[in-house]
Amino acid sequence: MSIARRSLLLAAPSAALIPGLAFAQAADARLGERSSGKPDAPVTVIEYFSLTCSHCASFHNQTWPQVKAKLVETGKIRMVWRDFPLDQIALAAAMVARSLPAERYEGFVSALFASQDRWAFTRGGDPVAEIAKIAALAGMSRAQVDAALADQALQRGILEMRVKGQQEHNVSSTPTFVFNGRSQAGALTYERFAELAGVSGT
Repeated sequence: MSIARRSLLLAAPSAALIPGLAFAQAADARLGERSSGKPDAPVTVIEYFSLTCSHCASFHNQTWPQVKAKLVETGKIRMVWRDFPLDQIALAAAMVARSLPAERYEGFVSALFASQDRWAFTRGGDPVAEIAKIAALAGMSRAQVDAALADQALQRGILEMRVKGQQEHNVSSTPTFVFNGRSQAGALTYERFAELAGVSGT
């Protein structure tokens, strides 16, 4: 989903406006790498995504299970996820996701994408309440959800991740995948993903 097609409500700060944030990210485990696959896999693929992006949901619901089974679990690639929230709801969901233990991150994100139509686009509803219900299944209380959403350092760290995506990989839409330094935007089929990763898809 391109930024031009969805109202961008976030005021993303530049790296220069957040002194010491790189150190803060290194010290804050919540802002550390979220990934799946062997650290020594021959190929690393980075995905920039927004949790309210329908194209990101399409990839995660339809293509990611095949990528995980055929490429990640077989040791061919390592997948790294980086937040690129396009609106306030996506930012809130990302803050909750990163407040969970790292080993629960992928499952929670997958649950959010699988139920995206129930919490991301409901008019007059309470998206935070719906996110909290899903977080409860991952062992997170409503009080912990509220604490995560009130954490300004966590918010700044996620926004900085988005800024770095723009600066380092020219990310302007989601999902955007980075294969060996080359960016490819849009939800990909399994076959196209394997082709861009340069690995056998079988």
